[in-house]
Amino acid sequence: MGSAPFAGWHVMLHETGAAHPRGGSGMLAQALAKALIARGGTLRTDAPVERILVENGAAVGVVLPGGEAVRAKAVVAACHVVTTFTKLIAPDDLPPGLLSRIHSINVGNGFGMTVRCAASELPDYGAGFPTEVHHGMQLLCPSEGYLRDAYADYFSGMPSRKPPVLAMTFSPIDDTLAPPGKHVLSLWSQYFPYRRRDSKSWDDTREEAADTILETLYGYAPNLRNKIEQRYIQSPLDLERTLGLLHGNVMHVEMSLDQMFWFRPLPELANYATPIRGLFLCGASAHPGGGVFGASGLNAAGVVARSLRTGWRRFLPV
Repeated sequence: MGSAPFAGWHVMLHETGAAHPRGGSGMLAQALAKALIARGGTLRTDAPVERILVENGAAVGVVLPGGEAVRAKAVVAACHVVTTFTKLIAPDDLPPGLLSRIHSINVGNGFGMTVRCAASELPDYGAGFPTEVHHGMQLLCPSEGYLRDAYADYFSGMPSRKPPVLAMTFSPIDDTLAPPGKHVLSLWSQYFPYRRRDSKSWDDTREEAADTILETLYGYAPNLRNKIEQRYIQSPLDLERTLGLLHGNVMHVEMSLDQMFWFRPLPELANYATPIRGLFLCGASAHPGGGVFGASGLNAAGVVARSLRTGWRRFLPV
């Protein structure tokens, strides 16, 4: 259920193409930071937020380690919605019932992991290389049955024995990503549960899972066996630890029909405003979910800008 929007998404990509920031996806964040500074903004890094400052029912800034308060007319939280309301805001500052509603959000059991590789060759899928197929992403999944079997493993609480793989090869179109004659290859693969039925730790099994992902790749591009020079593994647990993605879910919360569109992440939070005046949401927890395209940030920015001009009342959830 709810898969139809993704079919439409792929149709749109075939019509519009998918942009790649030169230097990698992180360059989009760098460009946004430079735009902010160029317009007189101030950027603070290495300044983790300990809590959101709420006074008289309104968010008026954030508190940093050591007690430094940074005050503002509005606070926009792009971090995980559960983290925002359970770690950064005191329970007494939340409206009655909201905390229990936050705990009811379905974060899910993860669903994928990544192996990022440095390679001495591009994958040869039978047509040589480089070709236009290397100018983006390649789905390595031979059949619908193969996909169903992989999902069945995940649904039973176990990593997929034969996981489908989305291979991403951007170095042929971006020579800043690797030295001459070398390439980068990112392998996003499904399905890998955060909580495993066998209770094994991802710290003990991440290498084994990475091997199964690479075996899928070798089945399509046998030339890459022994050509992977380095690999960087991001298991579901790694994603949670390093990026704050609870349960390793890169979409923050499940992309199920009951948590999409005007239900994401909850109906009372779906318009980017919150019951706390001056506090707004964006990021993967908000509509339309995760991805390197800034849609939720753009939508939230419009709501914040209008609220600063016209007051808070019309933006409060009803």
